[in-house]
Amino acid sequence: MRYLPKSQTDREQMLHEIGVASIDELFAPIPGEYRLDRDLKIPRQFGESEILDYFKERAAENANGYSIFIGAGAYNHYRPVVIDSLVSRGEWFTAYTPYQPEIAQGTLQSIFEFQSMICELTGMEVANASMYDGSTGAAEAIMMAVRVTGRTGAVLANSVHPEYREVIATYAKHQGLPLSSVGYGENGRVDVKALEQAITDETACVLIQSPNFFGTIEDVAAIADIAHKKGALLVVSIAEALSLGIVRPPSEADIVSMESQSFGVPLGYGGPYAGVIATKEKFVRQIPGRLVGETVDRNGKRGYVLTLSTREQHIRREKATSNICTNQALIALMANIFMTIYGKQGLRDLAKQNLAKAAYAVSAFEKAGAKVLFKSSPRFNEFVVQTSRDSRELNDTLIEKKIIGGFPLKKFYPELGNAAVWCVTELNSKEAIDAAAKGVGR
Repeated sequence: MRYLPKSQTDREQMLHEIGVASIDELFAPIPGEYRLDRDLKIPRQFGESEILDYFKERAAENANGYSIFIGAGAYNHYRPVVIDSLVSRGEWFTAYTPYQPEIAQGTLQSIFEFQSMICELTGMEVANASMYDGSTGAAEAIMMAVRVTGRTGAVLANSVHPEYREVIATYAKHQGLPLSSVGYGENGRVDVKALEQAITDETACVLIQSPNFFGTIEDVAAIADIAHKKGALLVVSIAEALSLGIVRPPSEADIVSMESQSFGVPLGYGGPYAGVIATKEKFVRQIPGRLVGETVDRNGKRGYVLTLSTREQHIRREKATSNICTNQALIALMANIFMTIYGKQGLRDLAKQNLAKAAYAVSAFEKAGAKVLFKSSPRFNEFVVQTSRDSRELNDTLIEKKIIGGFPLKKFYPELGNAAVWCVTELNSKEAIDAAAKGVGR
C-alpha cells in the first residue's frame, strides 16, 4: 500500500458516508454494458525490486557514448549535477502556483531572479515567468504585437525554425491572423529588400530568429529600422539561448521570445522546456502569462508577489492576454540555477568555447571535401553543410560510427538539396569533430 494512501478501512468508511454498501453499488447507475466485469489484460503486478530491475534493463537499451551533432532548437550542453540535486527538493517539485505569497516566497523569489537575469541577457526591460517553450512563446509574442499595435498581420522570416512556424500557423488560423513569409538571401540571412516590400499598413510585427535556423546571425538593428519605419514591431526569436553569452543582445527588438532549454534543461525527448517572453516596460500590460514583482510588506521587509497574471483563469476572457494556463516554473528554475552557477563571465567563456569549436568544425568539414553554405555570415555554434549524398542516408552511415549527424533540411528547404544543419557544443571533442568530418567528406 506504499503508493496507495487509502486503506481498505478508509474505502469502507467513505462508502458508508456516501450511503452505499459496495463499489458495485456506487457504480450501479452506470449501465452494465459500459462497465468492465473482468480483470484488465495487463501483466501481473511487480514487486518493487522487480520494477527496478525492469527499468534498469530498459535503461541499458538506450544509446550511450554517441557524439551528438544535431541542434535545430534542442541543444546538447553540459548540465551541472547540482541542478538536479536542487530541483529535486520537495519545496520545488511539489509546489503549485504561488497564489499565496505568504507561503511561496521561495518560488516567487526564484521566478523574480529568473526574470531579472533574462532581462540582462536579452537587453529587454521586463520578462515574464516563462512560457511553455520557444515555439508557443513566438506565437504568443505575435499575438501580443497585434494587441499592442491594433493591426492584424505578421511577416515571418523563412529562416525561423520550421516547427515554430507551424505552431504559429496553428495559432494564427484560429485567430484569423494573416501571415506572410520572407525568404533568405545567399548569405543565409533575411532578404531585407523583400522584407521591406512585405510589410504593409496592417503588419503588426516582423518575426525573425537570430541565430536563425541555419545558424547565421541576423542584422537585428537593420531589420528593426525597417519594421519601425512602417509602424510594425520587431519580434526576435532565440532558439539557442547560450548564444547570448557572446552575441550582442537584440535590444533593438520590441519583443524577444526565447527557448531557455540550453540553460541546464535536459533534452528529454523534446521536453518539457521553458520559453520566455521579454519586452519593453511600456508593453508590460500586454505580456502573456505571469510576472512576479518585488515589493515590501507592512514591516518594510522585501517580499515577492504575482504582480501580473493576465490570463483567463483570473479575469474575464475578453480581457485576458493569453490562454496559457501555467508557467514552467520548475524548468525555469533549472535555467535559473544554470545561469547562477556560470555567472556572466562563465556564460561568456562557455559561449566562446562553442564558437571556437564550431569554427574548427567548419574548417575540418571543408578540408574533408564538404561544402559549407552561407560562409559570409557570422554564426554561433551551427552551420549548414551540403554533401553529394542524401543527408538521411549519410546519417544512417554515421550512426554506425556512434555519430549523430546534422538535421536534414530537405523536408523544409528542398531548394538546399542534400544539406543539413550541424551543431557543435562544448561536449563535442576534437576527435569526435574530426571523425564526423571524415565521415561526411567521403
